[in-house]
Amino acid sequence: MKNNSLISSVSLLLVLAALVSGCAGSVKNMREVPPERAEFIPEKGKAVIVFMRPSGVGFAIQSSVFEVKDNKTASLAGIVAAKTKVAYRLDPGKHLFMVVGESADFMTADVLPDKTYYAFVTPRMGVWKARFSLEPKHKQELNTADLNSELDSCKWVEKSPESEDWMRDNMEDIESKRAEYYPEWMQKDEADRPHLMPEDGK
Repeated sequence: MKNNSLISSVSLLLVLAALVSGCAGSVKNMREVPPERAEFIPEKGKAVIVFMRPSGVGFAIQSSVFEVKDNKTASLAGIVAAKTKVAYRLDPGKHLFMVVGESADFMTADVLPDKTYYAFVTPRMGVWKARFSLEPKHKQELNTADLNSELDSCKWVEKSPESEDWMRDNMEDIESKRAEYYPEWMQKDEADRPHLMPEDGK
């Protein structure tokens, strides 16, 4: 009897884990884009970073990704729900990005023109809700079956007027998280700070 109960409990946990990993988050303040209309090819002389969140963990919580310039939050790359991806166009050169949930985390990127780069928005459980980190995908991970599968599992979204409204309405909280967590991030060893390198593009 005890063995049957244990097997049932383990089976239930496995089912729940599978359901959570496959859950897509509701898309709020962003616009879904049919695959045939998704614009993810960089314009001539520009670069693109695809921010994607293939994990269903923390699917009830949205994550938001920003570019930081001149020590302030400058622009919204996208609000990334579970199982979604967004293409962010940018100039070649060095950039700093921030992902916000319960806390904030950061990633630097040094990108080349006419190249596409990839970074995962990775959830991790916080005290009250999900926290997120940015995980750059490096050269050796490109064109692999794993990455292609993760890309296919996510639907395209893009910014809408509601996206910018949301950013303005929440800017005080966004900036307070940047000011609190960026100094902590800078105290890490350089090797422990996520970074997209020029050669990571394709």
